[in-house]
Amino acid sequence: MAQEDVFKKIVSHCKEYGFVFPSSEIYDGLAAVYDYGQMGVELKNNIKKYWWDSMVRLHENIVGLDSSIFMHPTIWKASGHVDAFNDPLIDNKDSKKRYRADVLVEDQIAKYEDKIEKEIAKAAKKFGDTFDEAKYRETNPRVIEHVAKHDALVERYKKAMNSNDLNELREIIVDEEIVCPISGTRNWTDVRQFNLMFSTEMGSTADGAMKIYLRPETAQGIFVNYLNVQKTSRMKIPFGIAQIGKAFRNEIVARQFIFRMREFEQMEMQFFVRPGTEMEWFKKWKETRMKWHQNLGFGADHYRFHDHEKLAHYANAATDIEYKMPFGFKEVEGIHSRTDFDLSQHEKFSGKSIKYFDPELNASYTPYDIETSIGVDRMFLSILFASYKEETLENGESRVMLKIPAALAPVKLAVLPLIKKDGLPEKAQEIMNTMRFHFNCQYDEKDSIGKRYRRQDAIGTPYCVTIDHQTLEDNAVTLRNRDTMEQERINIDNLLSIIEDKVSMTSLLKNLI
Repeated sequence: MAQEDVFKKIVSHCKEYGFVFPSSEIYDGLAAVYDYGQMGVELKNNIKKYWWDSMVRLHENIVGLDSSIFMHPTIWKASGHVDAFNDPLIDNKDSKKRYRADVLVEDQIAKYEDKIEKEIAKAAKKFGDTFDEAKYRETNPRVIEHVAKHDALVERYKKAMNSNDLNELREIIVDEEIVCPISGTRNWTDVRQFNLMFSTEMGSTADGAMKIYLRPETAQGIFVNYLNVQKTSRMKIPFGIAQIGKAFRNEIVARQFIFRMREFEQMEMQFFVRPGTEMEWFKKWKETRMKWHQNLGFGADHYRFHDHEKLAHYANAATDIEYKMPFGFKEVEGIHSRTDFDLSQHEKFSGKSIKYFDPELNASYTPYDIETSIGVDRMFLSILFASYKEETLENGESRVMLKIPAALAPVKLAVLPLIKKDGLPEKAQEIMNTMRFHFNCQYDEKDSIGKRYRRQDAIGTPYCVTIDHQTLEDNAVTLRNRDTMEQERINIDNLLSIIEDKVSMTSLLKNLI
């Protein structure tokens, strides 16, 4: 199936089965804003629990926080967001469409990388076991040509971004003959900067109102509270503070469903360390976070690190964990060594000392910070892409399945009476009343048992139990596995322990230790 078709089917599937709806749809919607339906909110909450428990429960030196969306406006001046939180935008004069200039160039870089990999894959298939990839990269003229173009573009792009040279960024787009995907032309405007923060006013009167911002990230709430948390928790360096919360960005180029939205949710952890040890911790957190993603079982080849060509003003190292979406490898999590920039800036702008006293060194200093920041919505989307399966069965029928890891599935168990009479619904409700205290269950008695199985497959339910007439005689049910469709008879007394072991969050977390 073409990747573009997969993307369209996922969007349709999300609406049909209650995962994601366009926001304000009866009023023709609101661009780049979405609502999570009854299945979506369950999956989203499970993703957040997986992250929260892996951060806070599994690390004795990490605690949680829930800071306000509204914060003092000087915070955003100190952090650099007022002056530097911009995207470089460019318009195509023919299509009237607007694009991020940096994304256009990065897509071009990715095209060179794809050409290189295709040449390697073609040669590997041709030469088989005798293929020497390293030698082929060094000697094949086409590979050498693609690598040279790639490296030259990367170097030029990196220099333009680091110097904030918008004219050079446009020249790169022109020289690389990058076309508008809509019009197919190269009729570009100049590149200009656009600030992404939403602003509003706080106050009872127009004259006395204060201009404030909807937070564009959750990190600053952690930084301004770090000393409060440290003192009240009696934490010692190194320690971390975790937070899950909404953030808002006025994305002009919002696209690709819930991948890039104006209102989104972040899971961030700021880890405070001694100056000089930050690169050691940066490496450690890279490994830890990649393990967290790969623990879901979607395949290590679907993930990769992408080091930043341009470092943000606060960082001395940065990388992204990218997942292979239908539209290419895209960022789902960022890991940054933010140095002491944020804490130093807040100390400077507030006029208050927020240094940490290290009893082991008998000295005070401003800690350095390692950040891990993951987008809940992007994680949600990557799980749907990885889980969506279309299968043709042996009997010629087809089914659509979301092969979501059992611990993250919106519904863990579907309880299905074979028919709606003869005491079977009553027995099914008894099972529901027992199971619902332990995990999310769904009762369904409408349509044939086959159609009900298909509905549960489509929302990712890992297990179904069918109550039949024999159940009333032997106290056993038929347990069906979503992935294999295998069925087995299970005594009702053993049902809870069997399923709970497979669907609990512990089943995921224990692999991270």
